[in-house]
Parts: sequence; structure tokens; C-alpha cells
Amino acid sequence: MEHIPFSVGNEGRQVFWNTEHFELWLFLFTFVALGIFAYGIYRRWQMWAAMGKPEIRWDDTKERLKLLWRDGFLQVKTFKDPYPGIMHGLIFFGFVVLIFGAAFDATEFHITEPFGVAFLRGWFYLIFSFTMDLFGLAVLIGVLMALHRRYISRPDRLSYRGESDSTADDAIALLLLLGIIVTGFVIESLRIHVTRPSWEVWSFAGYALSKAFAGVPAETAKAMHAWTWWIHTFIVLGFIAYIPYSRLLHMITVPANHFMQNRKPVGTIEPIRDFENAESFGVGQLEEFTWKQIFDADACTKCGRCQDGCPAYLTGKPLSPKKLTQDLKTYWLEKAPAAVMAKKLADEPARWPYLGKKWPILNTVDFILDFLLAKTKGVPAGAPAEKALVGEAIELHELWACTNCMYCMENCSASIEHVPKIIAMRQYKVLTEADFAPELQLTYRNMENNSNPWGVGSHLRGDWAKDLGIKTLAEDPNVEYLFYVGCSGSFDDRGKKVSVAFAKILKEAGVSFGILGAEESCCGDSAMRGGNEYLYQTLAQANIEVMNGYGVKKIITTCPHGYNALKKDYPHFGGNYEVYHHTEILADLIAKGRIKLKKSMEGVFTYHDSCFLGRYNNIYTQPRTVLGAVPGMKLVEMERNLAKSFCCGAGGARMWMEEEGQRINNTRAAQAIEVKADVIAVGCPFCLTMMSDGIKDNKKDEEMKSLDIAEIVWKSMDLEEEPEPVDVCAAPAE
Repeated sequence: MEHIPFSVGNEGRQVFWNTEHFELWLFLFTFVALGIFAYGIYRRWQMWAAMGKPEIRWDDTKERLKLLWRDGFLQVKTFKDPYPGIMHGLIFFGFVVLIFGAAFDATEFHITEPFGVAFLRGWFYLIFSFTMDLFGLAVLIGVLMALHRRYISRPDRLSYRGESDSTADDAIALLLLLGIIVTGFVIESLRIHVTRPSWEVWSFAGYALSKAFAGVPAETAKAMHAWTWWIHTFIVLGFIAYIPYSRLLHMITVPANHFMQNRKPVGTIEPIRDFENAESFGVGQLEEFTWKQIFDADACTKCGRCQDGCPAYLTGKPLSPKKLTQDLKTYWLEKAPAAVMAKKLADEPARWPYLGKKWPILNTVDFILDFLLAKTKGVPAGAPAEKALVGEAIELHELWACTNCMYCMENCSASIEHVPKIIAMRQYKVLTEADFAPELQLTYRNMENNSNPWGVGSHLRGDWAKDLGIKTLAEDPNVEYLFYVGCSGSFDDRGKKVSVAFAKILKEAGVSFGILGAEESCCGDSAMRGGNEYLYQTLAQANIEVMNGYGVKKIITTCPHGYNALKKDYPHFGGNYEVYHHTEILADLIAKGRIKLKKSMEGVFTYHDSCFLGRYNNIYTQPRTVLGAVPGMKLVEMERNLAKSFCCGAGGARMWMEEEGQRINNTRAAQAIEVKADVIAVGCPFCLTMMSDGIKDNKKDEEMKSLDIAEIVWKSMDLEEEPEPVDVCAAPAE
């Protein structure tokens, strides 16, 4: 290769070779494309602002900018899924570099170079050219990966029950991207073919492609270059103009959604504040969502990550978080044009809207388009759509199939918040229309009358501990911890064994604790997540009054549902406590040597991550640390674990409802069977029940069992046989 020049030459003028006389037309077409783009964003902004209740999502700007950097630019959430993450990363980072490179090149050529300031010379130009080719090739590979994924491999997440979600819009977006890169490389290769600079070997992709034009006369190649340059330009400008009217809008909405992520603790449900004066409860109309909840739907890219691990969808239920979000978007698009026009008419009732203002032509066109869009949707201007949100736009079976497992929100690469919307619509059905499953009616009645879902007499709540010498706070309030036992730990036969084992461990370790006994109420989690917010608040306030009366500061629970409610939801009503899950306490006691694990627990164990412990509260390490300290244990992981763990099926009040089709707990138990586990270890009473039932239904109950981590620890401490608690569930309900 010849000597690479370091002196200032003509290297920097290569990009605009053969096109200098196109500048005026390029400016005009660019102005038109940017105008179409700006108008599209303006109209979309009107639609975002036309509906929804107020909500502040721009506070704590510093932290929000960090989220935007992490998830919007660095693509951390996107990369959690390898193939689509790499695919999107190649396209995204490739285009970022190409856009900045093109802007830098154009700035030098048109602005700085005429004044004698040039950077694209010598080694700098060669590195610049190599980088642009490298990232252009990255985009090309990413687009080809996307085409293969959408139209050849076609994973289930890109469809719904076998019906593809792909539209013409998807194809147009990918073809535009492909056209930009391919024509860009062709332009470069034709230029290199004609000019033949020795140093353009650094533009390796264009240099290699230029070999394909060997034998093409220079004049012909120049004409081809000019035509291809214009084709490339119109594709680029078409791409820009198309963004606000297509799925490409996610380039704007997704980063915005990352910035506007909920800054409250994961899974927190905003309570209904004014029961006395409200005419309806929850969300029964689209307008009753906040504007951010509606904006969520416009940020959805239909990637299907939420659907890919949704336990309801994967076991044949009607719910798909992706479909639910897209159905909300479709419903919003039906109503938004009329809402925009109605808002404008309401703002200016006295005269023809917008005429005579600062931009009369633009605003008149805008008004006419509002009118036409409202008409094409078949909706009279200003009138609401006839279709009901809950029951028609969103099927009731979809709402009640949700287990609140949080898989959708944890794994969504666009930071969409599905679960709060589902609960809000449930609240409307339960509190406003009193329309919910008969099983829940019985459950709620039991919770109202006896403060537990089974309806067992509330005065028997502390009987599981009567032979253990455990004092209630009424007897001795001067303890470090309140052991909040919960309903399962107090009334369910299997749950009581866990309570006994854990209480004995605490006593052996010398932990200062007490219980509330009959003064304890249900935590209310199932009522809240089942839509009965009024019942939940009644139960929560009863607990808070008792706990605050005793000056409770620290609480331990064995139930992740109670743990989450006490830790995140009770502060709304003045219940502010340090809340610990029993696996956290056990891990700490083992680390400090306050309990000794001596007995070997032979066999293959697998740990099932509770949704409310893992995805809700990021407690993944402590349970595994405890199990890892047990002698002789072989701990294996199921395929779905940690943040992608599979739900047991009991959350979101599903514990108390009949399940149609394939049972979620049976599917999860089958996943444990696949790894040849002898024991499924759990840290949740709901999971304990569901896994035990799943083992039986899979006909493995003679060779496999489910144990709570507290039971495993107690057995390994090898102090005495585990006592059988009194069967208070056999007592008649009061």
C-alpha cells in the first residue's frame, strides 16, 4: 500500500464528491421532511395531552437522567435478552455513530472548511472512515437479524396464540433501515471505484464492494452514484418524516418512558384516597387512567418480552401483557382524535379555533385534520367512543387471569407498567360494579368477618404458638421484633409448621420477639390486588393501629405478600416499619454463628423464587445463601430462575380463585421435576401450598416434596423433632 498522507489534502471532501451542486435541493427536501416530522410529533403530543388524569413524572430529575442514560442510551434493559438485545444494540449504537458522523462531516464541509478549519484529514479521516464503515456494517447485521427473527424464525413472543403481530409498518421500518445502509455502501463503493484513492482501503466495506463495479466506465459510475445518492437521500428523509406516524416513534417514546419510570418502590399500589366522596372507584374509562399510564401504551414496541414469561399466557389463559397494552393503545387511538378536537373546542368556544392566532395557516390545517380524523374513526367530534374499556376493549378474563407476578414489568425493555393498570380496572369491577368471581366473594366475606380468607375464628389466630412459650405483645411489648405471622402461618396446617419451625429457630438464636396473637389482622394483600381496596384499607389500618399502639419498629414475616404490603403499602397510612423476610433473618443468624447447621440434608434441592420476594423486593441472594450453608445439600437451578422465575400462580388473589385450563403451579412443579429435584425449597406459604399441590398433580408426591427454608434450617439444626401444631382449622368458624 502507498504511503498514507498526513498532509492536508482532499480526503474530507470524499463524502460530498459528485454532489456539491445538489445543496439547494437537499436543503429544501430536508426542510420538508423535518416539517412533516415536527408536525407529526406535535399532533402526537396533542393526543398524549388530551386524555388522562394529571401525574408528576419529572421530579427527581438527576435520578431520572441516570435512568435515561442507563436504560435509554446504554440499553441495559434491552441487553437482558441476548439475541434481541444484540440485534437492537447493533442497530441503535450503529445509527448513533452514523448520525453523529454524518453531522460532523456535513458541519465541516458546509461551515468550518470554508473558513479554513478542517479535521477530516490524514490519519483522523482514515480512522473516521473506518469507524463509519464498521458501524454501518453493524446496523446492516442488526437489520438482517431483525428480518430473520420476524419473518423466518418467528418466535412466539412476536405473535399471539400463533397469529403474527407483524404489520406492514414493521416491514416498512426494517426496509427503510436496510435501504439507508445498502444505498450508503453503494454510494461509497461507486465513489471509490471512480476516484480510486489508495488510502480508501480503510473504508473496508465500500472498498470491498467497489470490486463489484470493475469494468463499469467512470462516467457511468458517476451517473449511478448521483442517482443512488438521491435514492439514499430520499430514503433517509422519508425515514425521518415517517417516524411520528409509525412504530419508529418508539425512538422517542421509549427513552421518554425510561425517564418517566415510577420512582416509588417496585410494586407499590397507589391507594384510593377519598372513599366517602368518590362516585366511582378504580378505572372504568380510559380518561380515568393518568396520562402516563396512557402514554405507556404508545411506548410499547410489541417485542413480546412480557408475554414470553407471563405464567397466565404460557398456561393458555387469555391474558397477554403485550396484547393488553396494544388493546389499550388501539382504544386510545380510537378515542384520541375526538378528544383532541373536543379539548380545542372547549378551549375556544366563542370562535373558529385557532384562526387569527400566531400561526393561522398551520393551526387551520391542524383543526381540519382533527375534524377529518374524528370522522374517519366514526366518532362524532367531541363524543366518547361507545365501546366500554373494561369488558370490551379489555376482556374481563384477561384482568382476572393476572397473578401480579411482575414478570412483565421486570422484563419490559420500555419500562411499561402493566400491573397497576390491571389492579385499577379490577377495582372498578369490584368496588363500582360489584362484579367479581363467587370464590372471591366468599374470600372477602371471610376476611371481613374473621380477618382471614378461610373464615376461621380470629380468636384462634395465636393458638399455633400456645405450647411454645411465645409471648404476645400484650404480655410483653418490650421486644426487638414483631413476628407478623400472617393468615397462612396462623391457620393453614402447612403454614403453621413453618411458623413453629421459624419461631423455634428464633428462640434458639436468642432473638427477642413476640406476636400479636388474636390482635393480628390479615395483611390485606389479596384484597388489595383483587380490587377490593376498601377491605384492604380496613385491614391495614386495623393492623397499623395495633402495631403503632405497641410502638413496633421492626417486623419479621414468613410471607412475601405480607412482607411487601407492610414494607411498601402500609406507609401510605402511617405504618412505617423496618420489615424483614425470614430468609433475611436466617441468613444473618447463620453468618453471625448464632445458629449452627449440623445435620446433613442429602438430595437434590431446587429453590423456587417467590415473585413477591424476588421481582418485587430483589431478595434472591439470601435464600440461596441459607440453603448453601446446609451440609450435604446439592442445590440446582431451574431453567426459569431469579428475575425470570416462573410464578406459582397464587398471587394477585389467584390463590382463592378457580383456575381454568393448565394450572400454573403444575407447570412450575414440572420445571422442578425436569432438574430431577428431590425437594422444592420455598420462602412463601402460597408457594408452599402451590408447589405441594403441583407435585401431587404431577404424581410425584412419593418421591418429591416441598419445604419452606425455615423447615430445612430447623431440620439441619438437629435439635429435636419438629412438633405438630394444634389443628385450629378444624374449629368451627365464628
